[in-house]
Amino acid sequence: MQTLADSGRSNSGADLEIQSICVWTGPVAGVILAIAFVAFPGFFPPLSPQLPAAQVADFYAENQPLIRFSMITFNLCGIMLIPFFMVIVAQLKRMTTQSHVFAYCYLTATVSGATIFALADIFYLVAAFRPGRDPELILLLNDMAWIIFIAPVGVLVAQNLLLAAAVYFDNGPQRVFPRWVGHFAVATAIAMAPATAAAVVTSGPLAWDGALSFWLRGGAFALFIAVMFVVLRRTLRRQAEEVAAL
Repeated sequence: MQTLADSGRSNSGADLEIQSICVWTGPVAGVILAIAFVAFPGFFPPLSPQLPAAQVADFYAENQPLIRFSMITFNLCGIMLIPFFMVIVAQLKRMTTQSHVFAYCYLTATVSGATIFALADIFYLVAAFRPGRDPELILLLNDMAWIIFIAPVGVLVAQNLLLAAAVYFDNGPQRVFPRWVGHFAVATAIAMAPATAAAVVTSGPLAWDGALSFWLRGGAFALFIAVMFVVLRRTLRRQAEEVAAL
């Protein structure tokens, strides 16, 4: 029977082929989610948390088709990023650390983040479900949607810090990821952390429509996907060469 450690270090050609396919879900999902992001009328510019209930209700009534399209797309396709992150988990399990704790914690953080993202999408959809609802109720649903969408960055920060820790602890003769990936992950965590203030701030760069909470957080996440796509492709190519040399 294959041990847990052996299964984590699987280098078979089939395993590498599956991981290579999963890596491509990152950019594919990224393009689809970018279309949904651009389609949502409340992102350009981001809807202000200071808008009165009547204006918020008008926004959902006037833009119901686009809100539904963008959030249903988010809900259906956001999960497409999971295979991409699972390749990172598989690579973490190859590292010569004392255990697979970092990999399993990273897996848990990824699943938690996907769940939170789906909840935010649902609240946007519920706010647009009945345009004739009491504006104060629509305002409440809008607040919940935005705060859940922006503020719960703890799982994203944890993901990046776990990745960095795994890279720093990887003391094998051949590192799975170059050391700079750890530095990049820490920088990404730092860039995302300020967004947690969106749950308590209603104006300025830390509000949910602010430069730090909205644009820096979102930009850091998109950049992470792009950079790790390149890193994972190179890592899998190196693994394939090692397998071919056996």
